[in-house]
This record gives sequence, C-alpha cells and structure tokens, in this order.
Amino acid sequence: MDAPLDVIPAQPIPFRFRMDRLASHLAGVGAIKIAAIGSSTTAGEGGIIPYPHRLESALRSRCPGRNFDVLNRGVGGEEAPDELRRMQTDVIAERPSVIIWQVGTNAAWKMQDLKPVAAALREGLALLADAFVDIILMDLQFTPAVLTTEKVGSARATVQLIEDAAAGARVPVNVFKRFELMRRWHEIEKISFDRLVDPSDDDRLHHSDWSATRMAEARADVMIKAAAMPAANPAA
Repeated sequence: MDAPLDVIPAQPIPFRFRMDRLASHLAGVGAIKIAAIGSSTTAGEGGIIPYPHRLESALRSRCPGRNFDVLNRGVGGEEAPDELRRMQTDVIAERPSVIIWQVGTNAAWKMQDLKPVAAALREGLALLADAFVDIILMDLQFTPAVLTTEKVGSARATVQLIEDAAAGARVPVNVFKRFELMRRWHEIEKISFDRLVDPSDDDRLHHSDWSATRMAEARADVMIKAAAMPAANPAA
C-alpha cells in the first residue's frame, strides 16, 4: 500500500516486496554488503557527501551492532546503458546481498532517447535476476533541472519507464520512488527548492546536504521495513 499523499512529514512509499536476502543476513552474523551503482547521485557531486556513505550510517544506526558495507560504484554522467556495461565487474562480482541501481536522471535531464534506457534496464534486471540479490531501482530526483516546461514530460516518462521495468522483471524488484518523495517534500511540506538543491549547483539538479541526509534516512527505513515483512508461504 502506498504511503498517504498529504501527511507531514512526508513518508516514503513502502517497498512492494520483502527483501529476503537482507532479512536473512540480518538474522545471521557478519557484515552485510550492499552495492550502489548509478550516476552523480551515487558517485557524489561537489562538496555533498554521496548517499552510499549516508545510507551505511543510517542502516548501522537502525541495527546496532551490525556492520553494513555500502560500496559506491557510481560514475557521474552515466545512464543505464553505461552502467549495464560494468554491472558484472563493478557490482555483481562483489557478491553483495543488495544492489541499488540509481537510474534515469541523465536520461530525463538530457532528454535522451528512452528506448536504449529501457532496453538496458530490462537486460540489467535479467542479469541481476541470476545474481541472487535483493534488487532496488531508484528513480530520479524532483528538482528544477528536470521540471522545466521542456523537460518535465521526459522526467515523468522516465519515472514510468523505471516503474514498468521493475514490474516486468522475472524476480521481485523494489522501486525507491525518490521523485515522488521529493515532490511531497516540496508540495506538501512546502520545502523550498533552495533547501532541497545544493546551493553551489548552478544546474539546480543535485541534492543539498539536507535532502541527501533525509533521503538516506528514508531509504534505510523502507529497507529495514521490507526486510521485516512476513516471508511468503510456499504452500500458499
């Protein structure tokens, strides 16, 4: 069930599927490895600490005594076809329990042809389906750079493309709906874009320190809740 649309503070949309690998590792011992692949949101931009580091801290704070290792495999400026080419060597080969694929920002911002993005997403999710991992897709940010009259149509089409790719995968794929959560921050909580966006970013595209922190906290919350979902009944 989606989170309410009009509450303050705005809540992230819960994951649809249980995170079985994360749940299993939380019930055991040892470090929990998560690999994050994507573009500048993942790699980091300017002086803003990138989200993998923040997510690692947020998860550790929610699970005292457990060690999370969030690997940053982001490369600024990339899109799904670029990330697909290095998915095996940079991500799957690390044998993580969870893979977070941040995708779509550059496609929307640069108004790229979405057909290669959709094809790369389908191929990448098929590859990940054989890797025995929990899969999370993270869509783009709701910021002025992608909300201009010229680009907002591309942004919304990219959000839908990511949703459709997850729905069409042959294994459960959760979507962290960043675009919708940031829209709620701005439109429901009335958080200004001056607070949401890095003040040093002339493109008005990237997270501020404040929104990057809050986004990591929200992502940690939905992951832990998804790991706590009841396991599917094989006899059902």
